[in-house]
Amino acid sequence: MSDPYFQKLFAERIGGQDYGKGTEIYKFEKIKRAKRQALADHPERPLLDFGIGENDEMAPESVRRIMAAEINRPENRGYADNGIVEFKQAAARFMSRQFDVELNPVTEINHCIGSKTALAMLPAVLINPGDVTLMTVPGYPVAGTHTRYYGGEVYRLPLRAENDFYPDLDGIPPEIRRRAKLLVINYPNSPTGKTASRAFYERVVAFARQNDVVVVQDAAHGMITFDGPPTSFLQTPGAKQVGVEVHSLSKGWNMIGWRMGFVCGHPLLVQAFADVKDNGDSGQFIAIQKAAAAALDDPQIPLQTREKYRRRLTKLVATLRSCGFQCQLPGGSYFLYTKAPRGLADGRSFDAAEAVSQYLIAEHSISTVPWDDAGAYLRFSVTYVAPDEAAEDALMAETKARLEKIEPTF
Repeated sequence: MSDPYFQKLFAERIGGQDYGKGTEIYKFEKIKRAKRQALADHPERPLLDFGIGENDEMAPESVRRIMAAEINRPENRGYADNGIVEFKQAAARFMSRQFDVELNPVTEINHCIGSKTALAMLPAVLINPGDVTLMTVPGYPVAGTHTRYYGGEVYRLPLRAENDFYPDLDGIPPEIRRRAKLLVINYPNSPTGKTASRAFYERVVAFARQNDVVVVQDAAHGMITFDGPPTSFLQTPGAKQVGVEVHSLSKGWNMIGWRMGFVCGHPLLVQAFADVKDNGDSGQFIAIQKAAAAALDDPQIPLQTREKYRRRLTKLVATLRSCGFQCQLPGGSYFLYTKAPRGLADGRSFDAAEAVSQYLIAEHSISTVPWDDAGAYLRFSVTYVAPDEAAEDALMAETKARLEKIEPTF
């Protein structure tokens, strides 16, 4: 079958004339395929899915009730453009109450249709061909993808255990510093679970000033912390002068599919983001914004979410440690990032975390997410579906029964 006439017209950013002809399989697609195969090969063996990266609960009933009422109001039917004032004011109240950060809701906050879209749009604010975005890895790749779309480059900052899962800012070559415009960080970090210290944020602000770099702090997991109260980058002296923070209601408020978040920080950067956004979407449905505003005004929602995942992670850590894994409760997020076994007691060896992940799915129907960007690690998520603590305990017991048989070696 011949290529369509437009095969040669595809943009180089997505593969050019070779678009659609590649045979490489993205790791998440490999996981999906392996899961389907495991279910087909072993229908009698339930899949233990620790690879899910989204909350297992619906948004609270109180939020859904508001949504149900607002969806029928004719005044909510129109375009929201860059957001309604009620949501921006609620975001400002949240930042003040939770972090003691005072923001002007008109000039220093703008809503986004989930943090993913914000991270996709922010490179358009600053990146020209040849510019550099500094990004931590492993991590969420969207800002880097769009940096490349605009002709920029991505410089990867590995998060390694020996550096306490912080990026080595001092090790960035001078030539890269000169061309860098963006530094994208993410704390609590996905997938490592590391939270940011005050000293680290201070170092980031100093680095930004010294190198004329704009900071984008991705706070998607911001309200899920276990080693102390949640913090904001904007609490750091000088932070609002060098960047923005991106918040999401997905994780802390169980509003995964609602696609609601906000960008806050320096007013000129927020304005620039709003200008780009105004040319990309017409705003989130107003009824969702009003329900999200009510969610932000309820401090109990993220608190309950945090305690639920603390409980689950505590159980998971105990289970994995009893099976030979070397892990501890993360500082934050609902992910447990742990070293992947190098082999098993039976002599089997693995050259990468991906190989371990595929083995666990195929041989034991246990799904995890592998990361090989900065060492071989597995990511276990505690967002598995379990209606109560008894179900959680049963899942942990089954996990232990399967894993203790393999006797991992590290």
